[in-house]
Amino acid sequence: MQSRYESSPRETAGMTTKELRDNFLVETLFTPDQVHVVYSHYDRMIIGGIMPKNEAVPLGNYDELKAEFFLERREIGIINVAGDGKITVDGETFNINKLDCLYVGKGAKKVVFESVDNNAPAKYFILSAPAHVAYPTRLMTKEEASPASMGAVETANQRVIYKYIHLDGIRSCQLVMGLTVLQTGSVWNTMPSHTHDRRMEAYCYFDVPENHGVLHLMGQPQETRHLWISNHQAIISPPWSVHSGCGTSNYSFIWGMAGENQSFADMDFIAIPDLR
Repeated sequence: MQSRYESSPRETAGMTTKELRDNFLVETLFTPDQVHVVYSHYDRMIIGGIMPKNEAVPLGNYDELKAEFFLERREIGIINVAGDGKITVDGETFNINKLDCLYVGKGAKKVVFESVDNNAPAKYFILSAPAHVAYPTRLMTKEEASPASMGAVETANQRVIYKYIHLDGIRSCQLVMGLTVLQTGSVWNTMPSHTHDRRMEAYCYFDVPENHGVLHLMGQPQETRHLWISNHQAIISPPWSVHSGCGTSNYSFIWGMAGENQSFADMDFIAIPDLR
């Protein structure tokens, strides 16, 4: 488990490219039969990836959590971004295909990840936040996530949004989680930009074509910075930071949040002419 500590807007404004990447980019998420996790001190969110290929992979425990098991005082949201898989939670098995989401509540002791086909393994992106209430484990397929079409070809942001963990979907203690699929010819996400000072956010970019990338914008609206993101990489976005991106092709991304509230509409928008 890696740890990433908070950085203030002032110090972030002066960071080199390497320092920005070291603090905010999660470069490696998916390695066969391993668990990669990063502990962010923004709202104590854990960001990770699991790719079971040759064997089942359990969600382990970490000394840094000071807990008897991973979900003793935590909840977790899981979205599969690749081949079909299945997850077993305390003996109950859930089939989870691409773009399906599984929420596992506080108190679950044994979570095991598998792939249906080793030649096309599942890739599970995970977000975990502290929890003080135990909500039931629940699977939601992409078809059940009330996909909503938004944007337009003229603004290069025609997209479909899937909401999974939120106040009107899968209930959680503080997690909010979903994903966005950009249509062919569209490249912009989350523009106009916004911040939400009451919660951090994390992105996981996936289905980025080979030899393409996403230019991710971060920083304060009047002091923006950028990072080039590749397929299957994640970004940590502080509450004070914008989080937008523009790709060299269309792509998809998971968005997830934790913090003071769960309102999907809690956004402080920034007009495009005010960005610097």
